[in-house]
Amino acid sequence: MLMAKAVIFDWDGTLADTRKAVVQSFQTVLTEAGCRVSDEFIARRMGIGTKKTIIETFRECSMRLDVLTLEKLADEKVRIQAGLVDIVSLFDGATELLEALQDKTKIALATMSSRKVVDKLLPAKRIAKYFAVVVSADEVVNPKPDPEVFLMAAKKLGVAPEDCVVVEDSVFGIRAAKAANMKCIAVPSGAYSKEELEHEQPDLMIDSLLEKEKILTFVFGSK
Repeated sequence: MLMAKAVIFDWDGTLADTRKAVVQSFQTVLTEAGCRVSDEFIARRMGIGTKKTIIETFRECSMRLDVLTLEKLADEKVRIQAGLVDIVSLFDGATELLEALQDKTKIALATMSSRKVVDKLLPAKRIAKYFAVVVSADEVVNPKPDPEVFLMAAKKLGVAPEDCVVVEDSVFGIRAAKAANMKCIAVPSGAYSKEELEHEQPDLMIDSLLEKEKILTFVFGSK
């Protein structure tokens, strides 16, 4: 029997389709800096954080990057993304799943998105009320696949890591959940295929958040 005391959700690509907003905001600042990469390059790095993505992009472009430029580009990217609320949508089944979990377990959001972006999006999408705790990129030093963001969420909830279930869409997220000693549900709604996610051996693989009963059975019932 698995009886989770907390469910920790990733944001980008898991609960919300933020791909357009993330890619657009990155491409705007990177183009101005003279660095060109594909949209796919950026999308497959969603979840590792803004600064790490910029560092990896500049490396891909064989361009030098100083700390001052990194900070400036990261701030600008966040500012642009925070203004793109309208092109972000929740995945089908997201609100219904949160509703079903509410009052039965603690719910947290652990994201490598910035606080400025999340604080704008959660109320706009009417789901802020479901989360007892929100941990953003601003509060952690090490991005996923480091488990810091998940461990901090568990600590703020007052729940042991082994009593938490993480819902993720990226290979970095699954690795972070495993490193945190948490169970992990994987959903291929982001930039990674089902095969790529299965390779990371999540505890449960679903096709979408619409598989509410399957998720609830995993979280509360016997597996």
